[in-house]
Amino acid sequence: MSRRCRRYSKQIQRSNTRFDLQTIASTVQNELDKRNLTYDEALTLGNLIQNRADQLPGDTIVYAVSDRDAYRRTLELYLRDALLTKTEQMLLWEERRRLGISDGVHERLLEQLLLQWRRQGKKVTIARFESPGGDSSA
Repeated sequence: MSRRCRRYSKQIQRSNTRFDLQTIASTVQNELDKRNLTYDEALTLGNLIQNRADQLPGDTIVYAVSDRDAYRRTLELYLRDALLTKTEQMLLWEERRRLGISDGVHERLLEQLLLQWRRQGKKVTIARFESPGGDSSA
């Protein structure tokens, strides 16, 4: 890990707000754009940022180059039509498995995105899988 990465890593661990983490994430993105950081370094720092954000209170999404952000973009794409189908949910499950995203992280991201949509007056329908003895209403 480069000296620059170690410095950002220390800043991430000392951050006490999601806003501070977002500021660092923006700086990391700028450093990546200027080619002062490799993509792998930016991804490592982004994953550290996301892990630190999990430790802090709040429900705002921290946008950073990370596996979680890649998954969030995929989730947003599937939610764009305000319907999350069973097929899309299965594809998301496969994407989570590939990226190492836990079900808990998925649930938090989904809730955060749905909260953003509700604030904008939008409604999202999520198809439900049929449970044994239950119905399959959406």
